[in-house]
Amino acid sequence: QVRLVESGGGLVQPAGSLTLSCAASPSIFSFKSMGWYRQAPGKEREWVAKIIANGATEYADSVKGRFTISRDIRKNAMYLRMNSLLSEDTAVYYCAGGFGSQVVWGQGTQVTVSS
Repeated sequence: QVRLVESGGGLVQPAGSLTLSCAASPSIFSFKSMGWYRQAPGKEREWVAKIIANGATEYADSVKGRFTISRDIRKNAMYLRMNSLLSEDTAVYYCAGGFGSQVVWGQGTQVTVSS
């Protein structure tokens, strides 16, 4: 069964850092591309970052220079390192992967940036 499971969310102070993880099963190679999305209260889900099969990465302008997407093939995992967090980064963060013609979503992990 193809599955994505996020972890690593929590409460962090403004300007702080947090790393989210996304475990892929049965294998990270099951997905032709993977990415992170987020949904803040009262807002639509928005794209944050993506990494494709050759390792190339892209970022939304709102997180460029602060967030880094990466993957560990041996661990079948994808990560999102978030630095210089702002209150507007508060959201539920989802990992997603392209599987054939479908998009597989994780269950989400809450990130709250507050003092």
